[in-house]
Amino acid sequence: MDIKQVITVATVPARSERLSFAQLQELTGLDPTVVGELIELGWITPERTLADAYLFRAKDLYRLKKLERISRDFELPLLGASIVVDLLERIERLENKVRELNRLL
Repeated sequence: MDIKQVITVATVPARSERLSFAQLQELTGLDPTVVGELIELGWITPERTLADAYLFRAKDLYRLKKLERISRDFELPLLGASIVVDLLERIERLENKVRELNRLL
């Protein structure tokens, strides 16, 4: 491999696995104020850049889409839907632990 190939490969930026606030809002359709409130409540915890911008993980997108769907389908306020999402995630973690423990028996 010659130097030119090394430089070309090295300058290709890695694909980011983080979403900006605008990307997240576009993908979820949630009002930016709602997303801001959920951040303040600690329901989602994005990273902050040096420029003080938010970067969200795929997990945040998944949780917000689930939140919106549960809120819409069951006609719940977002706060109530966030509790449902939290409980569903807790059930999933507990079921995984039960499976692990059953494997050990």
